Amino acid sequence: MKGLSYRTLEEVGYTGYLCRQGTERVLQFGEGNFLRAFVDYFIDIANEKTGWGTKVVAVQPIAQGKAQEINGQEGLYTVYLRGLEDGKKVVRKRIVSCVSKCLNPYKEYQALMAYAASPDLRYLVSNTTEAGIVYDRDSLPEQKPPVTFPAKVARFLYERYQVFDGDPAKGLVILSCELIDHNGEELKRCVLEYCRQWKLGAGFEAWVKDHNLFCSTMVDRIVTGYPGAEAQALNQENGYEDRLLDTGEVFAVWVIEGPETLEEELPFRKAGLPVVITGDCTPYKKRKVRMLNGVQTTMVLASYLSGQDIVRRCMEDRAIDSFMKRCVYEEIIPVLTEYPREELEAYGRGLFDRLRNPFIDHSLLAISLNTTAKWRARVLPTIREYLALKQELPPCLMLGFAAYLRFYHGSRLESGALIAQRDGQDYRICDDQAVLDFFYAHRGDSWAELTGAVCANVSFWGEDLGRIPGFQKMVLEYLELFEREGVHRGFEILGRQQSGRRKRT
Repeated sequence: MKGLSYRTLEEVGYTGYLCRQGTERVLQFGEGNFLRAFVDYFIDIANEKTGWGTKVVAVQPIAQGKAQEINGQEGLYTVYLRGLEDGKKVVRKRIVSCVSKCLNPYKEYQALMAYAASPDLRYLVSNTTEAGIVYDRDSLPEQKPPVTFPAKVARFLYERYQVFDGDPAKGLVILSCELIDHNGEELKRCVLEYCRQWKLGAGFEAWVKDHNLFCSTMVDRIVTGYPGAEAQALNQENGYEDRLLDTGEVFAVWVIEGPETLEEELPFRKAGLPVVITGDCTPYKKRKVRMLNGVQTTMVLASYLSGQDIVRRCMEDRAIDSFMKRCVYEEIIPVLTEYPREELEAYGRGLFDRLRNPFIDHSLLAISLNTTAKWRARVLPTIREYLALKQELPPCLMLGFAAYLRFYHGSRLESGALIAQRDGQDYRICDDQAVLDFFYAHRGDSWAELTGAVCANVSFWGEDLGRIPGFQKMVLEYLELFEREGVHRGFEILGRQQSGRRKRT
């Protein structure tokens, strides 16, 4: 079977959209599954719908990357988006053709730097993982390339500054997609640190600050990557071999923090894409963190302890499904008073479609990583606000906290994890070492002792949770229920109460 290329597509009679020629306006640090099924997918649709004619030059951020495979397929690859919309299965297939080439800066450094002189270049996009935006003094301008991603950006921008003699019109729009707070601001901070460390001059520093737009963004799409088990069948069906097959969910949102002028410049909205340009990403991030991430963090440990292993199977359990609906609609949404209720409920419906996605096996244990920090960021603020609003504690969120204590009740430390058991089988608890050491030290506590110790650990929560009226008492009641009747019983009790309310309303 021939590999994917423009010539191969002609031979198999492909009649879909292809952007054979275009202007290389985007330099993209990152060539992995996420950017190819998210940003590049959006650019490709914008090309088709608006005639934007934009090509992407990808740059592999580490020495081992996909440049060879991407160039071998002339930048072409196939994306399958699969999931539920309004409860119905949806499968969308698209050959993405907006990538012109991929550079390996560890072998083609001068080719990368040559793009600094391109008058057409306007955007720099990145997704170099959460660890990518860091400042490291050992990254130096004479390195080819400098070690860290911000150092690469600083060196590239300095080259561009010199080539165009500081022309304000030649600054770039920089769209950071890394999963950290204020990603654009943090990248800018690191770049400016290198300006000072490398003594590149006040003029360059002012040009970076004043004429380059570092946009923080929030990205939201689950990308599941290369479908190894299905690849052979998909290639056979397509009539070509695609070594870069990519898969993800149908749902997507990209929120870009920037001025209104950026909305006119970027044709995503015109193309009907779920891209929002706003002066502040915070409300969108809060909605996602509180609702999607908050309900997952609440249910995942209890669901695992009740015998489940993947998210979509949880949604097929009527008690867990009802529990989660009560959690979202009766405990989380009521405290998000700054949003229209209709908007939140629509987001909630989409959220449950995502969780039920029949094409994704999302492991509960994978989601359980670092639950302590997740619980503090995603759930604790909702509990505080619910208590202030209702003068009582939210039962579903509190059950989730009790399940956290039970899940973390391990017996031994081994290879960087705390080992506990479910139905006689070991499972690994992965968190910061200080968290694992704490729970190991309390492995012999009674439930009452453990509850008191965890609640009082200010380093975990930023406060003593035992000072919240009724908090410890409710947690202990759930732990005792788990001990008597099993964790699933908690889902049954709270889910039934939710179902009764819905019937009455």
